[in-house]
Amino acid sequence: MSPAGAWGKPWMSSSAIVNDTLSMSSSAIVADTASGYHLLTIHGYSRTKGIPTGEFVRSSAFTICGHRWSIDYYPNGARAAVADYVSLSLNLDEDVLDAVKAQYDFCIAGEAEEPENVAALASAPVERFPSRTASLHAMFVKRERLERSTHLMDDSFTIRCDIVVVHSYRGASDDAVAFVSVPPCDLRWHLGELLKTEKGADVVFEVGGETVAAHRCVLAARSSVFSAELFGPMMEGNAAGVVVRIEDMNAEVFKALLHFVYTGSLPKPRKEDEDFTYQHLLVAADRYGMERLKLICEEKLCQYINVGSAAIILALAEQHHCVGLKKACFSFLAAPANLRAVVATDGFQHLSKSCPSLMVEVITMSCALVE
Repeated sequence: MSPAGAWGKPWMSSSAIVNDTLSMSSSAIVADTASGYHLLTIHGYSRTKGIPTGEFVRSSAFTICGHRWSIDYYPNGARAAVADYVSLSLNLDEDVLDAVKAQYDFCIAGEAEEPENVAALASAPVERFPSRTASLHAMFVKRERLERSTHLMDDSFTIRCDIVVVHSYRGASDDAVAFVSVPPCDLRWHLGELLKTEKGADVVFEVGGETVAAHRCVLAARSSVFSAELFGPMMEGNAAGVVVRIEDMNAEVFKALLHFVYTGSLPKPRKEDEDFTYQHLLVAADRYGMERLKLICEEKLCQYINVGSAAIILALAEQHHCVGLKKACFSFLAAPANLRAVVATDGFQHLSKSCPSLMVEVITMSCALVE
């Protein structure tokens, strides 16, 4: 067995306390639980394929729900019958007086919100872990499927292990008790898949030299602007095959806008492009009346206000009526050194031309600082 942590680099989230109430007609049983998850990255996957069947590499220990755990990674299966699978097992890596009761599930990171994975954890049996014991070996994924998967990148992939520790059950019943575990709502995931697969799409957008298919009813439900554009008088009699040309917008920005429309969340932009992405997304959100997205972009841009960007962001805030973002810019400019430095930038020259009304406020602030 290789030393702990030789292959996997663990990552731990903070635990969350959840009370799942299990009820029936005449009584209730409450399961006191704590839950969390751990991400284990396998670097150099192809090299681990040389480890014989039945042998494993153990991760470094990590803490979830107040207990220390580790994961055993069998690149060629835990036994000969499953030699074409990657196998995993979960270990309780500490001494305890009473066995720890826990549910657990493994999946590839990035698939955790898929319905089958959510359901798998919800329906997993509660297992007992005495001191320093391991779970049964799980046939995690067939190697052939993993190697064709987009999740194997740069010869690495990441495993997510969800753990729910059951502390106790409280309550009593005068009838038979039925445990029902309701998984989280997966509507967001399903709508995201609808956008990704384009199944049933009835409108095509031409934007930035690309075409993007979508669903008019989803767009109309989320944006009054889309509703007017896609179901207004100009669209009567064009129930199918609608093509809409989007001017003055980058294709990636429009795709991020649609992702938010369908899922209520944003794809993570590239680190080097974050500030520009949020600037353009703010403009798009204002254009399509997506107020929550607009506020998210405002909040993000508050973190990027500096000497080089303050004037540009201030102009953006003024043009798109972003009250909070405008206040953040003026708060930055309230420091005399910041104001002097910003006035010397090209962005300030742009500000003076595009938003002349703002100059009165800036000059008033400057005079106040001099006094």
